[in-house]
Amino acid sequence: MVRQNRQKKRRSNHCFFVNPDLLTPHVFDLDRVRAFYDLALRGLASNINQVYGYPHPVLVEGGNYVGVWLECAPHEGLVYGKVNPAIARNNHDVFFTHQREDGYLPCWVWRDRVGSSQIQMVVPIAATALETAELLADEAFLAKAYLACGRWDDWLARNRNTRGTGLCEAFCEFDTGHDNSTRFAGLPKECPDANPAACANAGKLPYLAPDLSATVYGGRLALSQMALQLGKVSESAEWLEKAEVTRRLILKHCFDPEDECFYDVDAEDNFVRIRGDAMLRVLGEHVVDQPLFDRICARYLTNPNEFWTPYPFPSISLSDSGFVWEMRANSWAGPAMGLTALRAPRWLAHYGRQDVLDELMKRWVSAILKVPAFMQQMNPISGVFSCHPGYSPTMLVFLDFVNRLGLLRSSQPS
Repeated sequence: MVRQNRQKKRRSNHCFFVNPDLLTPHVFDLDRVRAFYDLALRGLASNINQVYGYPHPVLVEGGNYVGVWLECAPHEGLVYGKVNPAIARNNHDVFFTHQREDGYLPCWVWRDRVGSSQIQMVVPIAATALETAELLADEAFLAKAYLACGRWDDWLARNRNTRGTGLCEAFCEFDTGHDNSTRFAGLPKECPDANPAACANAGKLPYLAPDLSATVYGGRLALSQMALQLGKVSESAEWLEKAEVTRRLILKHCFDPEDECFYDVDAEDNFVRIRGDAMLRVLGEHVVDQPLFDRICARYLTNPNEFWTPYPFPSISLSDSGFVWEMRANSWAGPAMGLTALRAPRWLAHYGRQDVLDELMKRWVSAILKVPAFMQQMNPISGVFSCHPGYSPTMLVFLDFVNRLGLLRSSQPS
């Protein structure tokens, strides 16, 4: 059991409350919704390109990002798979094709090279691969994904458990995709010498990372289901047992019952008390039970001074001193991110909070309809977007949310 440092971070004096206008029924101009929907479809089609060493087209991240990243491209491909099923397959297979002999999956694949300087994982590729196999009704793809994702889990277990806790460790900022976040302030962005198995001698690394460990947990649950569908009953049970061990270890090491929040744990066994969207990623893999989720939801998710901003969810809680009010480009230190919104349906509905999900989706659709382009991040207070246009995740947010809300199936306002 880690030694838990109870010293609290200084809370910000800023307090914000939801704009009353946002509590009124959302009324959408359906002609404008249709126009933006078509614009998103065209933008996504233009982001289908080829990347290094892979013969088939993939959906790239867009904006100023010219490749695919492990943390997000498989999930984006799955969401886009309702439009183009082949892309759902390719956005997974590109990583399987470039998997190393030791099991490592590349953190990214760009037009001209393959990356290995971090692990950069969020949504488990095993989970989205399972859904993709079901979407395609393709057992051969399922079998290929099962083998690749099992080898990836083995690599993580061998190389990212240096402290022997059984949890997945963060070695650098890019491991979690939290670019420019106060979570990793002053720490290396990448692993030394582009070696994802090497941790820099910096700060109090390595961290026990609740979100990376939750990704491992979700991946093991998916591997269990894959094995079952492939008739590997004993292997299915083994993956399920491994997953449950991981879940319990996350709660044991990375959860503060006083704060009811998940934190990194540094090399001195102290919590790194940044209340950020790492907690949302733990919820995204359904690590907590319903009673604990309900408490977290009331305390943080639907609290306007924490994560329930006018445009949810910020990447750092409003009341955390780590929230950076300057909305810098590509900053996971405050802005609400298109990627976080795109992942929200994976967990809010699971925990029975369709009401929260519906409101979040309406606010995002409303904000997107006010801008001429699809950009990466949004000021969680004003709804103003920033970063380069043509960003695939935000286009997918718009398509997915409009479809889930049924806006184009009815002529009535939402």
